[in-house]
Amino acid sequence: MRRVVITGMGAISALGVGAQALWTAARDGRDGMRPLHHAEAEKIRAPLAAQVPPDWDPAAHFDARRLSMLDRVSQFACVAADEALKQSGIDLHKGDLADRTAVIVGTGAGGDTTHDEQAWQLYAGNSGRIHPLTIVRLMINAPASQISMAHGTRGPAFAVASACASSNHAIAQAMSLIRCGMADVAICGGTEACFSFSALKAWEAMRVLAVGACRPFSADRTGLVLGEGAGMFVLESLDHARARGAHVLAELVGAGMSADAADIVHPDPGGSRLAMHRALADAKVPYDRVDYINAHGTGTKANDPVETRSIHDVLGDHARHVLVSSTKPVHGHALGAAGALELVVTLGALREGIVPPTLNLDAPDPECDLDYVPNVAREKRLRVAMSNSFAFGGLCAVLVVSRWQ
Repeated sequence: MRRVVITGMGAISALGVGAQALWTAARDGRDGMRPLHHAEAEKIRAPLAAQVPPDWDPAAHFDARRLSMLDRVSQFACVAADEALKQSGIDLHKGDLADRTAVIVGTGAGGDTTHDEQAWQLYAGNSGRIHPLTIVRLMINAPASQISMAHGTRGPAFAVASACASSNHAIAQAMSLIRCGMADVAICGGTEACFSFSALKAWEAMRVLAVGACRPFSADRTGLVLGEGAGMFVLESLDHARARGAHVLAELVGAGMSADAADIVHPDPGGSRLAMHRALADAKVPYDRVDYINAHGTGTKANDPVETRSIHDVLGDHARHVLVSSTKPVHGHALGAAGALELVVTLGALREGIVPPTLNLDAPDPECDLDYVPNVAREKRLRVAMSNSFAFGGLCAVLVVSRWQ
C-alpha cells in the first residue's frame, strides 16, 4: 500500500477563519464560546454556542451567483478547502492530476439551514412556494460537489454522513483511495452548520446540552455545547508529494472504523475499543508508542467514562502515561465537522510539541482517571497521536497520525 501524507489544511470555526486561529486558541486555552446568536435565541435553552463569529461575511469569499447556490455548510467547506489547497501549493491543473484527485466531505446534517428556512417559509409563511435552488443547497453531497466544481477535480467525489464520526470516516475513505491507487490526491474533511431553529430545539429536547460551559471528563460536566465550522485537508501519496517537493505536515498512518451494534445514542465501549485497536493495527504502531489522544470528549455524562474505559482497555498500563485532551470546550461539538477540527489541533500538537489542554476540568471524576492535561497546555515531543470520533448510532472512527521527520 502507498503511504499517505498531509500537505495542507484549512479551517473555519468559532475562532474565526483559518487553521492557525483554531490551533493557537486550542494551544493557549482560549475558547470560542459566546451567547447564542440567533433570531429565536430567547426560545432556546442553550446559553452558550461555538458559532462562527457574527462578522463572518460570505460575500467576501464568493460572488453573488455562486453564493446563491451555497448553504452555510457549503460556504464553510469551500473556504476551508481553499486554505488547505493554498497551503499545499499543489497545482491541480498540471497534467492529468485533476482526474486523479478525489473530494470526500463528511457532514452530519448537510444544508440544514436552507431546509429550516424554506420549511418555515412554506408552512409558517403560507407562501405556497420555496426557493428554486433549495435542493442544490440542502443536498448532503453539496459541499463535496461545490469543492469539486470550484477546482475542476474529476476523481471520485462523494459525501459521508455518519453523525459525529463523519469527518474521520471521510478522511479514512480518502486515505484508502490513495493507498489503493484510485487517486493520487484527495481533498477531504468535514463541515457542519447546525444552528437552525429546528435543530436547536431538537438538541434541547434530547437534554444533552450543557447548562453552562463544556467540561469534558470533569465530575461537574452537564453536557455538550454545539459548534459549527469546517476542517479540510489535502492528502497525497508520499511518492506524489516527494515528486513535487511538497512540504509535509504529517503522515496519516492508520484508521480504524467500527459499529458498536448496541444503542442508538448510548455509547458502548466495545465499539470504540475495536476502532482504536483497528486504527493501531492498520498503522502498524505498537500501543505504547502513542503519545497523545485527542479524545471525543463531549462533556456528557455518558460519553466520557466510556471513552476513558476504552482507552484503558486498548493501551493497558500505557494509558497512565499517554496525554489525553478534549478540545471541544474550545471549538464546541461541531458534529460532522468535529473530527476535522480536532485533526487540525492534533496536527498542531505534533508540529509544535505542545499538547492542548482540556479546559474547565476542575472537579476530578473517579470514572475519568487519565491525564487529561487540565486547563494548561503541556510541552511534550510527540511521535504518534490518535484522534477519536464516536457518533450516535454507535459509529466509531479513529485516525492515527505520526510526526513527519
